Amino acid sequence: MDSITVSVPARLHLGFLDLNGGLGRKFGSIGLALSEPVTRLTLRRSDEERLDGPESSRAGAILNRLKRDIGIADNFSLTIHEAIPPHAGLGSGTQIALGVAAALRSLCGLPLDPRGDAKRLDRGARSGIGIGLFHTGGLVVDAGRSSNDSPPPIIASHGFPDDWRILLILDKQHQGMHGADEIAAFAALPCFPESEAAHLCRLVLMQVLPALIEKDVTVFAGAIAEIQRRLGDHFAAAQGGRYTSPRVARCASLLEAAGCPGCGQSSWGPTGFGFAASETEAARLSAAVRDDAALKDIEIRIVRGNNAGAEITPDGGT
Repeated sequence: MDSITVSVPARLHLGFLDLNGGLGRKFGSIGLALSEPVTRLTLRRSDEERLDGPESSRAGAILNRLKRDIGIADNFSLTIHEAIPPHAGLGSGTQIALGVAAALRSLCGLPLDPRGDAKRLDRGARSGIGIGLFHTGGLVVDAGRSSNDSPPPIIASHGFPDDWRILLILDKQHQGMHGADEIAAFAALPCFPESEAAHLCRLVLMQVLPALIEKDVTVFAGAIAEIQRRLGDHFAAAQGGRYTSPRVARCASLLEAAGCPGCGQSSWGPTGFGFAASETEAARLSAAVRDDAALKDIEIRIVRGNNAGAEITPDGGT
């Protein structure tokens, strides 16, 4: 093979399960793969290193680190055709890292190792959902980190109903917290009560997962929204409220007033989300808030769930 194209879906981080950690595992996450946006890249054998496209410097650093760690001396041309927006709460860092790693391993005839490569590239420090969704897409739940350094294991994975839609609320004028600021924010948070962690786990086990399997969008979205409210209150001091972006917060509130069964914010945001039972209902909800003057720079994008995970195609890409 002379080239490999890899397409990796963006994801929503729908909430943590246990920020207390009193049982020996901390965090635990719910994640959902999206039909768009995606990171799509092509890796080719080359006489010299070449980088091109959005986020190519970031991707090139990942490629060079992996080559060193795995022991590959060949040169490659790396083209990023499209990239998940960085620091938007959509998992751009983990997905581009796993995409580059998959392309390099596939082109060199090596077995895929998303968990190992995530550890090599310092991904999955708190959440394992990006790794799980790379494999399967759909909705996944990870069990949180234990005392070892391994990424959290995936303990549940289910397809997202084909008829359901996600309304992405995009504010391109804001960025979510990341890097040193994120580390400092977590360190400054108060202790999360055990009773709250227990309630969040109960919501996932007794409402989120059963409603997903039974295709009850009202119960599913309502449980996610409750998880979001409780976590939003916990993170409010660090991010200025339940939402990082006041305009995303306003849009989510208007969507719920128009009948959306549940809204929230992905990770540190600023991207928000809502759920709808169908394309028609999602379009109605979007239209209901489109004329609000305060939201003129907010984009509402209607997307599907991605139930396939990453796509790896030999000799593809243009």
